Amino acid sequence: MKVAILSRNKNLYSTRRLKEAGEAMGHDVDIIDTLHCYMDITSSRPAVRYHGKELPEYDAVIPRIGASVTFYGTAVARQFEMMGTFNINESVAISRSRDKLRSLQLLSRKGIGLPRTGFASKSDNVKDLIKNVGGAPVVIKLLEGTQGIGVVLADTAKSAEAIIEAFMGLKANILVQEFIKEAGGADIRCLVVGGKVVAAMKRQGAEGEFRSNLHRGGSAEVVKLTKEERETAVNAAKVMGLNLCGVDLLRSQNGPMVMEVNSSPGLEGIEKATGKDVASMVFQFLEKNAKPHSTKTRGKG
Repeated sequence: MKVAILSRNKNLYSTRRLKEAGEAMGHDVDIIDTLHCYMDITSSRPAVRYHGKELPEYDAVIPRIGASVTFYGTAVARQFEMMGTFNINESVAISRSRDKLRSLQLLSRKGIGLPRTGFASKSDNVKDLIKNVGGAPVVIKLLEGTQGIGVVLADTAKSAEAIIEAFMGLKANILVQEFIKEAGGADIRCLVVGGKVVAAMKRQGAEGEFRSNLHRGGSAEVVKLTKEERETAVNAAKVMGLNLCGVDLLRSQNGPMVMEVNSSPGLEGIEKATGKDVASMVFQFLEKNAKPHSTKTRGKG
């Protein structure tokens, strides 16, 4: 197969591993900088151009689109879909996953376990907003935040009110969620490929840190999932329409709860923690599923 990886940095671990794994399996793999692509949209034969030349036809594309370039990145992915290229994560699904509020609403509608979550526009709703998610402590999240940035734990109702009102004063969109104390500052990252959990790790936040992100000093170790946790991760990926994603779960007294579904999950932490060759599993999925014009939305979403 001829495969394109959409990535802004060819030296990133995940990008490198995907290219190495694909080439080791006999595939022709190109890394394409998403922002250097430009599109021929008006033509009856849609095309993607790159550094002054039209890109060749690819059998599949793997989008590694950062949150900061979601709009342009999904436009490029959608153009490939219009050309009939198989996209492991369709543009519509990526856009859906990047909208935290929409994601939670979709997961909630399908009965997926979630922390109690509130969303409001006006500061006169703040007290009831906090009360409705179970009261302090609460977690306050910027809708546009990534990698733990813009996530604050408010221990008391007074501090929660002050933080929420400050964010609202800046016209920032925020979510207010119940704090799952029994999780103990840990979460579980499930890597889902083609409707199966292929690897899972437990991430533990550094001492005094409730966020478990590895780049914030957290640690990771292999974890054995329960049947319910596995099913929750698979169902969350299905609801979002993603063939490749990371599903972050919290272990609560009410069962597994989904924090987030990540459409461009990093491979470094989970491959090192579990010893599994996730990159090769991605190409095994493509070998079985990458057929021309098989993208469901075909660029219409």
